[in-house]
Amino acid sequence: MSEVDDAIASARSSWARISEDRTAPRADTRARRRTTQAIGKRLTRIAVADGAILVAALVIGMITPLGIMGALLAMMLLVAATVFFAIWPTETAPTPERLAAVDIKALPAQTERWLDAQRPALPAPAVTLVDRIGLRLETLSPQLAAVDNDGEAAQEVRKLIGEQLPAFVKDYERVPPSLRKTARNGRSPDAELVAGLSLIEQEIADMTTRLAQADLDTLSTRGRFLELKYKDDAAD
Repeated sequence: MSEVDDAIASARSSWARISEDRTAPRADTRARRRTTQAIGKRLTRIAVADGAILVAALVIGMITPLGIMGALLAMMLLVAATVFFAIWPTETAPTPERLAAVDIKALPAQTERWLDAQRPALPAPAVTLVDRIGLRLETLSPQLAAVDNDGEAAQEVRKLIGEQLPAFVKDYERVPPSLRKTARNGRSPDAELVAGLSLIEQEIADMTTRLAQADLDTLSTRGRFLELKYKDDAAD
């Protein structure tokens, strides 16, 4: 094995060792980012709505005096708009039916949104796996930009994260909460959920590796070329 191959193998091994340790901090960062984005969207909608009300009140006041009742009505509209957009959901999670039909390039992000909406119904170990799956989907997403929507790779991805993953989680959610910790055939529904999500997370990681194989091969080939050309030149 050449030094280039050693370096590539070492990099892959190092990434495998540290990826587990980085999962929790990255998941926390992504959760904070989602919260910040949601708050930003709410504030933007409130600002736009309140601004529109104030402009409308100003225009009407230029045509005819608002009076006390008009000013009171404008204040009430400002309060109502602020409260409405403060509590109204910024985004609606897609349904499993929609996931099955969404464009492959948008599928990882849409699946992650759907998974986030399921978090309150899942046990703590499964929530941790949901965070890890979210990280895998975040890595997978840019790789799908160059994938044919009807190709074999796209169909494989769609089958796993657009169909099997949502169906598996929904199967769990249909189990009555009082039975989820009760062992059946040696394993409780909670344990079944954790085991299944772990398999899905690993399969997404494997898909990412397969999609990156061509780039890894190109890097290895170019590294060998550089090694042969410049290392040999330096030796001469």
